[in-house]
Amino acid sequence: MRGEGAAVWGLALGQTLIYAGLYYGFAALLPDLLVATGWSKQMLAAGPTLAFLVTAVLTPFTGRLVDRGLGGEMLILLPILGALGLAGAGFAGTPALWLVGWAVVGLAQAGSLYDTCFAFITRRLGEGARIAITRVTLVAGFASTLAFPLGHWLGAQFGGRGGLAALALVVAIGAVPVNLWAVRRLRRLERAGTPRRAPTEPGLLAAALRRPLFWLIAVLFGVTMLNHGMLITYALVLFADRGAAAGTAVLAASCIGPSQVAGRLILMLNEARIGNLGAMRASLGAIVLATGALWLAGAAPGLIFAFALLQGAGIGLTSILRPVLLAEKLGRRGFGVISGAAAVAPILAIAAAPTAGAVLLSLGGVPALLAASTALTLIALSLGALVMRQPSQ
Repeated sequence: MRGEGAAVWGLALGQTLIYAGLYYGFAALLPDLLVATGWSKQMLAAGPTLAFLVTAVLTPFTGRLVDRGLGGEMLILLPILGALGLAGAGFAGTPALWLVGWAVVGLAQAGSLYDTCFAFITRRLGEGARIAITRVTLVAGFASTLAFPLGHWLGAQFGGRGGLAALALVVAIGAVPVNLWAVRRLRRLERAGTPRRAPTEPGLLAAALRRPLFWLIAVLFGVTMLNHGMLITYALVLFADRGAAAGTAVLAASCIGPSQVAGRLILMLNEARIGNLGAMRASLGAIVLATGALWLAGAAPGLIFAFALLQGAGIGLTSILRPVLLAEKLGRRGFGVISGAAAVAPILAIAAAPTAGAVLLSLGGVPALLAASTALTLIALSLGALVMRQPSQ
């Protein structure tokens, strides 16, 4: 890593703040937003759903921009746009304006979250990207740990609307300067002698799309993120249903972030002994057990902490596995555009998660949501086994 190390840690901090505001802000402030707006869960959920639909549409395009050397610019400029959209949603007086604000957030997410950051790092560091990506995720795993307590406090102080605006400020004054510094540092090192990578060769994405393995990987992580998105969006609702008090629910939700970091740290410290196959088994197995813990928490509410530990560790590993598996199974040529295309399925799943969860809760309550989660985790486990049996590039 040499001189790039400090810049990688800077990008890690930037991702932490962006995820805390743009990604987890809605879930962290959902109880307060219900009170502040008087709107239904479905209406509120339509906002982040629209945001991720916009993100899904634009991510392949932003992947091409990374391959053309513009990843750094997006990491600097788009969080500003995301903060404006989040603040606009917070002050929206009508559902239409609420959706407009979230559409702007979706535009920002397309070029400022993990996919852009990891593609930017992969282009810059090549074989050393896995270590750098792991470092970023070790820090950014604390985004939910920051978001849920901070959202709980901001909601109590300023209400749901003011809380969203405050989180927007965190993104604008926190993430943007640190991303600017990190990108400029990497660019200076590049000018000092590191050769720029060539732009994407034509036809690489089309070739990847013709391979069934590409679609297996995309659907695998799509199913995984649909399950995770539903559980995290309604974590406070689920925990309350299981019998947890409000403070205990917030504490349990805050444990998901450290659990992500713990899972990634274990993988990093045992990298020589735990290959991608072992990491995949551990990740998907933990997610299956996490849903089981939520079922049992109806009789023993303390098991919500077991859910937080298992779900956090499992989903934390997937953040590393997706770019690593794409590079291993499909190759590193055209990684930005291929990674962006593969990200569409998980992003669409995240987009669907708030609305799908709201519908399940309205139709059958928490049992319906947990039944869907169980089915999704078992499907993911089967798809993971298929992916790992395929030969590498």
